[in-house]
Amino acid sequence: MANEQFYHFEDDGVIPNNPALNVIFYPEAFKEDPERMEKVFNQNNWQNSWTGGVFDYHHYHSNTHEVIGIRSGMAILQLGGESGEQLKVKAGDVLVLPAGTGHKKISADSAFQVVGAYPNGVSYNTKTGEPGERPYVLEDIQSVPLPLTDPVYGKNGTLLDNWT
Repeated sequence: MANEQFYHFEDDGVIPNNPALNVIFYPEAFKEDPERMEKVFNQNNWQNSWTGGVFDYHHYHSNTHEVIGIRSGMAILQLGGESGEQLKVKAGDVLVLPAGTGHKKISADSAFQVVGAYPNGVSYNTKTGEPGERPYVLEDIQSVPLPLTDPVYGKNGTLLDNWT
């Protein structure tokens, strides 16, 4: 738990991002065994998991936080909306996106596949920054509870130290 990276994105008027919480990037968290990540997320009560890709348009979830584990391949993801940051990710990496954080796939190799999950198995919504989404989504983001566990490390993780 030493090489995590933190990113903070401001509301850009389209993608709200999260005013209080950082994106946490865990490079190589599952480098030795990316296939294990879904099981670990679920054991740490990040559930309602799925396997697939990342949309190639900006989107976010206003009603829950999300963990995305890179199960295979590599990609460039854009976080935080149009003026956000591009991040190269590869198998074994994990991202935790606080509610409201914009994300989209810029490019990926043919092997790219992710596992996604949500604290307490919340059924996520998908928002794209349409003008009519506000102010509802801003209130929604503020009311999302903090997770009780870190999706990678459980009860003693970076998320619990950083998201207070």
